[in-house]
Amino acid sequence: MATDLQRKAELAVQLALDVGADDVFAGVSWGRALEYRWRDDKIEKVQEDQSLSLGIRLWVDGRYSGHSTNDLDPDRMRGWLTEAVALTRHLQQDPHRRITPPELYEGRQDVDLDKVDDSLVQLSPDDRIAWCKAIAESASAHDDVISASSAVFDSHGRSASASSNGFVGQRESTSIWYGGEVTISDGDTKRPEAYRYVGGCHQHGLPTATDTGAEALRRVLGRRGASKAPSQRTAMILHPEAGRGLMGRLLGALGAGSIQQKRSFLAEHLGKSVAASVLTMRDEPFLPRLGGSRLYDGEGIATKRRDIIADGVLQTFFVDTYYGNKLGWEPTIGGPSNVVFEHGEHDLDGLCREAGDGILVESWLGGNANMTTGDFSFGVRGHAIRGGEPAEPISEMNVTGNYATLLQQLAAVGNDPVPWSSFRTPTLVFEDIQFSGA
Repeated sequence: MATDLQRKAELAVQLALDVGADDVFAGVSWGRALEYRWRDDKIEKVQEDQSLSLGIRLWVDGRYSGHSTNDLDPDRMRGWLTEAVALTRHLQQDPHRRITPPELYEGRQDVDLDKVDDSLVQLSPDDRIAWCKAIAESASAHDDVISASSAVFDSHGRSASASSNGFVGQRESTSIWYGGEVTISDGDTKRPEAYRYVGGCHQHGLPTATDTGAEALRRVLGRRGASKAPSQRTAMILHPEAGRGLMGRLLGALGAGSIQQKRSFLAEHLGKSVAASVLTMRDEPFLPRLGGSRLYDGEGIATKRRDIIADGVLQTFFVDTYYGNKLGWEPTIGGPSNVVFEHGEHDLDGLCREAGDGILVESWLGGNANMTTGDFSFGVRGHAIRGGEPAEPISEMNVTGNYATLLQQLAAVGNDPVPWSSFRTPTLVFEDIQFSGA
């Protein structure tokens, strides 16, 4: 099928050129996704989606537009493209909208990213139901459980792209995600909830369905009796699964679009120290079996391994061709692939012992961050750390500050990222953080 998709993409490019486009970038995608949900000892929902679509970008007389369709019949496609080109001619000219220079396609790595698990392609309905049932049963294994639900999501997709200036590329991947949600009783009025989901391109290496449900139950039982702790300045120990919610927002300040529109507090800091020297973040596009791995981005730019922050110093921005043209900068890549952190020596337990006292943030309860100023305020949920060990559960507290200060307060980086995540934050320890509570 991949070769057939490539032919369709190349045909779309040629048809668009024939009806008057100056440059074209086309992508044809096929995908199949299934969702199974289990509740109250039975299947609650089964949904299957299949799609075949064409997305095309047109450059016509200094103007630009993007279009998509599910009708790939060649005769009808010609008429559709004729209309799309005509409509593009009515748009305002934008001298910064130009097709990706072909030299940015060069240097593409020839590596196997291993993103297809054949066993997932062959999953049966009985397999999915068995996983749902195993998750729900293990998540329900306590007398205080009020309800437990589970779900399995899996997909298989292929795509092919082509451009009028020489780009061709194909991709294929599978994915599997499964997990459960649990609610328990906690006294007369409280109903703590927790969830646990795991997933990736391959099933191998993921926790079993039974272990996943058991972890959801363990988490919700650990939230019984949660309350606000007193307001305090103390160490913040950030659980690996909570890391993306905090550190991932930095990526919004590193995009060329944010910089050109003056919405980044890091705009003037390239080559300068922005964090403590223990922080090194990299874009790693070639890691096998990770969802973010890729050989090229959506514009066809060949990916490269690159430092984002090295020893606390900002090394790069994410620059696509459009905003690169606007800023007069050389394009790098439109956005990161897999973000990884250089590891320290200890895992979560070891870093809690080193910290002694503090607050372990396990998840976020809403909040916001302003990447123009760097200011943030988040609700937190987790546990107090006392004497290096988890103590009472806490909830409904807030952590506030500014990223420019927060990053300099990073004291330690762990060695325990979530292995299947494409944003691989390990445990992080920040010193002297303001928490607002009771």
